[in-house]
Amino acid sequence: MTPTPGTPPTGPGRPRRPDRRLGAAAVAALLLAAVPAGAAVSADAATPKSATGPQGQKLTVSATTGLDPAGAKIRVTGEGYGTTSGIYVALCKDNGANRVPSPCLGGADMSGGSKNSQWIVPKGDPYEGELALPFGPGGTFDVEIEIRSEGDGLDCADVPCSVVTRADHRASGDRTQDVRIPVTFAGQEPGEPGGEGVDVPAGTVSYKPVADFTSAGKPLDLLLHPDSKNLYVGADNIPDTADTDERGLYVLNPEDGKAESRITDAPGSTGALRASAAARISGPLPGDGVVYNYPLRGVGSAKAGDTAATGVWLAGSTITDIAPGTAPGTVLVAQGAKLSEIERATGTATRSLTLPGGTQFAADHARGAVWFSDFAAGKLHRVDLTSFAVTASFDLPGTDSIAGFTEVDPASGAVWVGVNRSVLVFDATGKPVKTLVGKDLARDAAFDAAGGRAFVAWQDGGDLSDPANDNNGTLTVYDSTDFTPAAKDLSLPGNQTQLGAASLAVEPGGATVFVTSPAEGKITRLTRQVSPLVTQAPADRSVRAGEEVALTARAEGTPEPSVRWQVSTDGSQTWRELDGATEPVLTFTAKSAQDGYRYRAEFRNDVGTTRTAPVTLTVTEATGGDTGGGNGGSGDTTTGGAATGGDGSTGGDSDGDGSDGGASTGASGSSGGSGSSAGSTGSTVGGGSVGGNTGAGTTSGGSLAATGITVISVTLLAAALLGGGLLIHRRARRRTSGLA
Repeated sequence: MTPTPGTPPTGPGRPRRPDRRLGAAAVAALLLAAVPAGAAVSADAATPKSATGPQGQKLTVSATTGLDPAGAKIRVTGEGYGTTSGIYVALCKDNGANRVPSPCLGGADMSGGSKNSQWIVPKGDPYEGELALPFGPGGTFDVEIEIRSEGDGLDCADVPCSVVTRADHRASGDRTQDVRIPVTFAGQEPGEPGGEGVDVPAGTVSYKPVADFTSAGKPLDLLLHPDSKNLYVGADNIPDTADTDERGLYVLNPEDGKAESRITDAPGSTGALRASAAARISGPLPGDGVVYNYPLRGVGSAKAGDTAATGVWLAGSTITDIAPGTAPGTVLVAQGAKLSEIERATGTATRSLTLPGGTQFAADHARGAVWFSDFAAGKLHRVDLTSFAVTASFDLPGTDSIAGFTEVDPASGAVWVGVNRSVLVFDATGKPVKTLVGKDLARDAAFDAAGGRAFVAWQDGGDLSDPANDNNGTLTVYDSTDFTPAAKDLSLPGNQTQLGAASLAVEPGGATVFVTSPAEGKITRLTRQVSPLVTQAPADRSVRAGEEVALTARAEGTPEPSVRWQVSTDGSQTWRELDGATEPVLTFTAKSAQDGYRYRAEFRNDVGTTRTAPVTLTVTEATGGDTGGGNGGSGDTTTGGAATGGDGSTGGDSDGDGSDGGASTGASGSSGGSGSSAGSTGSTVGGGSVGGNTGAGTTSGGSLAATGITVISVTLLAAALLGGGLLIHRRARRRTSGLA
């Protein structure tokens, strides 16, 4: 193992001294425990965000936006990390790809006090135990850290910050462990989200046809199984291929449409198996398989791999609709105006009800209701599932022509009824709340309850002698709460109603939609696309020449958008792209000539282009003493006043934060470099160090964290232990030359 900087190496001829190593670590633990954690509170509810590392590592953070600046607890999990090297988990300044995330808030939690970061090591590592946590199986971890917007030289209101993993101090130059997830704090998010859409509004949702499946005859109904993810298709014969029997229940791979199974036979009126179409799918069976109706009065069930369906043949008239029953072994069946609950094993009706009229219904088991549509009479009846009696009836206006569908939104209980070129929406009590009008016939609806979206398939009439028909259908998507459009309308060429009604299936989350076209004998697979939507934008910056500038812009979209940074030197009159600037963080060293330059990020994907609002860079000439000490890791340098030595002088003005006596008085001088003095503590962040005897010095150049104590060597030891970006021997050399 590589020795820790600042500790004696071990090896042949030199015995191990674990007591000394642990003693040094214990000192560092006490040092780190002094870092104030702030008033930690639970993070605001937010969708967890994940990122993938260069070696396939997966990092997930429980909350990333609107965090409490005073302190927030967040959960950080990871998987796929290497089990041969240790990592730190911390909130750090995000310096962009292939650049060390630094400085960072706090340090490894070695004492159980401060929990600003976590240190995780392979099992059996010498530091495992009180000092560091071990990886779980497969390079996993699950930790909680407390973060705040400002501290230890880090101000996330001024620089981009991310929760990161990075290699520990024993491999500080290893960038393969760097995984970053940006975070922002409440009231401190730079810039305005959203962005300006160039060709379409930012965040525009649309659906793109990506494949046509023609492997299932004439598709009549669809169900995407929630457990097995198989796509079940009820199908009949296509008239143009009458020499081939295409009837049956198909099981398709939803990705490529390949028919993995087909069930053609089901019991007929005598119990003998016969070839049958699958007309309507009732619902899924646990694990895999579906219950379905096959003409004329069959109720069957089958799953992938079955050679035939099991089922029963009902007495009475033709089945016109079917849905899951109130018990696992039952189904609800409409035979015209008669509604019955049937035992699937025997075909026996356990209860029945004859309504005034109608043929189709939708069951809402969550609210104990069945909504039965009587299009001919213009009525919608509510049947209570407990009493199996009609409890209310409502008017269905405009039902003097083509009947469409009856479906229930599982999230709200709202009833959607397709009638002619309209969809009538009733709330869970039967009150009319909305009428949606389309240019085609409303034929089916499906819901993504998690996303709050309703999908409606509209089919053209197919009679080209009618000026209202063009042979093209439409897919529309609505917000199921306020009924506003939630995606661009999509034309469905050739989808007309002459040979059957279209049907829909929606993947949970709404990323994929399947829509049938019986007239064409195909199922179209659609995927959701989203034009770039800016989630983090840069703000105007004022810096001094020689300081590092970091501008951050991020956007979400599907497909994942690319980014290009652009600059204008003439007040936004013209723009040009910056060579190689294709990362979310644009970092450069400010020059006086760049004063007044304007910058913006442009995000592009297949759907559209979105730009951030231009921001202005103001560059002033550097003043004060020498900016020795380099960039100090963070790049956010301020004028600290070079050391004059001798009797000791105060550091430069630090924004009014202890300008009188901010640095300690000492024989070797005061702070050099770009650090800022912090009141009576004499803290310096960013590459300089503090000499003297009165104040306590803090150095955090490239390290995770260190809090000053009166013995500078202990501070340096902790910085080295926690991944210091500057070597101890360099610090020592500067100190002996009078520059520290």
